[in-house]
Amino acid sequence: MRVACIGECMIELAPRAGDEGGGAFTLSFGGDTLNTAIYMARLGQQVDYLTALGDDGFSDRMLAAWSAEGIGTGHVARLKGRLPGLYLIETDGAGERRFHYWRQQAPARELFALPGTAELVAELARFDLIYLSGITLSLYGEAGREVLLDALVNARRHGARVAFDTNYRTRGWSSAAEARQAMAELLKLTDIALTGLDDEQALYGLTLAREAVHRLQASGIDEIVVKLGRRGAIVAGHDFMTEVAAETVGTPVDTTAAGDSFNAAYLVRRAGGATPEEAAAAGNRLAAEVIRHPGAIIPKGAMPALT
Repeated sequence: MRVACIGECMIELAPRAGDEGGGAFTLSFGGDTLNTAIYMARLGQQVDYLTALGDDGFSDRMLAAWSAEGIGTGHVARLKGRLPGLYLIETDGAGERRFHYWRQQAPARELFALPGTAELVAELARFDLIYLSGITLSLYGEAGREVLLDALVNARRHGARVAFDTNYRTRGWSSAAEARQAMAELLKLTDIALTGLDDEQALYGLTLAREAVHRLQASGIDEIVVKLGRRGAIVAGHDFMTEVAAETVGTPVDTTAAGDSFNAAYLVRRAGGATPEEAAAAGNRLAAEVIRHPGAIIPKGAMPALT
């Protein structure tokens, strides 16, 4: 199976371990769909990352790091004289994070408005699974989203499936109404929907997982995952709804990329023939390890066995 993850990678500044609040930061790279791509690659999945970068040294280092992780970079556009976006993470005593962004001029925002966009759209039809998020949608604006939706229609016509994580961040949108509308259009083309109860409450005022499941089923989606944080996740189809308990964890160090890593393990295990319940258990296991470490990407040696 060939997987395409679409989105943005940014320069990440995270508090240095042991110096939280002291002003020392570690520089790395991250972004929600990029995090998922890295964890998918580490789990043995063939995956390409589709985005746009600058021609600067940071962009060079990103590409080198992705290649070292086994991620395909043949569909990364490079824009002359541009720099990638940047975000800074703050974490509280419980490991919960807050993000600060500098990304308005990031090249990734122009991915579906470049001279090579038509070629990219055609190439998407060659993938078996296309993964993207609400953050991905927030990058492009209305015109870019229309091109993306047309690309997904074409890809699905050629047999591709679409996995979508709502991953709602208020600063990426002019309003919650804009986000709801854009996501509603994308959900019409979604085969696997992944959401979080916090997203459902922020966007739709829903407080119960079953309400989120019913909302997504009304969009015609047969495979649904509602992530519940420390409680685990709900998986649902047209004839079942099951809660899968989370792994036991002490005090989290940093919850960054918990949902991204869950998605990676879930999608890889499903592609390998696991049931939704088995895949969600694997997602919970990987997420539990990720939140024991600072930053989005844990050391390779800390990757847990998922089978």
